[in-house]
Amino acid sequence: MEKHPGLPKEFEESLKNMLGNSFSDFIDSLQKPSPVSIRLNPHKQTSDSFTVVPWSKAGRYLTERPKFTLDPTFHAGAYYVQEASSMFIEQALTQAVDLTKPLRVLDISAAPGGKSTHLLSLLNSDSLLVSNEVIRSRASILAENIQKWGHSNVIVTNNDPEDFSRLTGFFDVILVDAPCSGEGLFRKDPDASKEWSPAAVELCAKRQRRILADVWPALKENGVLIYSTCTYNKLENEENIQWLNENHEFESIKLNVRPEWGIDAVEEKNICGYHFYPHKVKGEGFFLSVIRKTELQQEAHFKVRKGLSAPPKKVIEQLGVWTTLNAPVFFTWNDVVYVVPKSIAKETEILLDHLKFVQAGTALAIMKHEKLIPEHAAALAIALRKNNFQQLDVSEQDALRYLRKEPVETNGAPKGFTLITYKGLALGWANVLENRMNNLYPAAWRIRMAG
Repeated sequence: MEKHPGLPKEFEESLKNMLGNSFSDFIDSLQKPSPVSIRLNPHKQTSDSFTVVPWSKAGRYLTERPKFTLDPTFHAGAYYVQEASSMFIEQALTQAVDLTKPLRVLDISAAPGGKSTHLLSLLNSDSLLVSNEVIRSRASILAENIQKWGHSNVIVTNNDPEDFSRLTGFFDVILVDAPCSGEGLFRKDPDASKEWSPAAVELCAKRQRRILADVWPALKENGVLIYSTCTYNKLENEENIQWLNENHEFESIKLNVRPEWGIDAVEEKNICGYHFYPHKVKGEGFFLSVIRKTELQQEAHFKVRKGLSAPPKKVIEQLGVWTTLNAPVFFTWNDVVYVVPKSIAKETEILLDHLKFVQAGTALAIMKHEKLIPEHAAALAIALRKNNFQQLDVSEQDALRYLRKEPVETNGAPKGFTLITYKGLALGWANVLENRMNNLYPAAWRIRMAG
């Protein structure tokens, strides 16, 4: 048997059984550099001459790994650094769901935000995405990445999966990108293999089953559940879907996968699954399965105890010229004015009444007496009417100064709140005063890397 010095013996044996004669090719692939890939933001396009990820229209392979932290367009939300295999959720969504309809979608384990931002690029603007993360610190990172992507039809929540069980029949689509043993990431993170053990795999499988059981009632009848992991073993993948099938009624959805993509399509006991192996695809290890719920599921009817609190009429009139959203709905929470599309206003009321939310829609401004101080999320929003604000387009050097929260030359800009842009992409706000500029970039986000 081929050996890899950094891999546990039990893991090698299980992969040998799964891969057979191609196991040595798998081992060889772990010695090669991981592919570098990004996914472009369709609403914040920059020049693009990279190789396309075959299963994702906006996915791109880079020839080398740059210092993303020192690229201002990264902080503007022009792209997301994402592993190529995981972009396959695009095929699951486009082939299994009618994306022309307004949908309610839940990403249950969403941090740091790769799949949620991907979903936002695929859903129509009348759809709602609930992007959830159970760990509070990771939920803050998720909220940051959602803000950079710039959509207003999304709510970021910080709940345990079991909290969603009471939202019976609420969602059309649920993505369970389950926390797993991470076998598929051993090449990118060799230290991860040191934490692997058969016991850890069993623990992950039990946790994954709990998540599936918790969110299943929230899925509508005929709704679609997408299950994915970044691991290889059947216990966390096919056997979890088979376990769900023993307890509930659904049909497995078969996807059209081109042979040249190198993806292993498997079918066992009427369960279809898709495996990504690094010696066959230009990406890391990944698994995905798609199912459609066929059992009867009544949708709960919710009474909203407290509706959205509207800001004063004068504030609404002021903010009305800030956004291009069709029929925007403004509401306040802790002196911050948020905006959501009218199409999701009712759902927003329901969810804010039942869940712990981190952010809802786009935070536009803080109300201070008669004054509106623009929020950072507003600068990054794709619906911001940028031409209604004075702008200062800066050089790369000044952009990095701004992102470090350092002073930037005003270059004779008029006094007042100014949108700082780089190559036409908004980075954030500054307040130009008589002889200086107040840098309003969020202190928690500032970059610390030298260069």
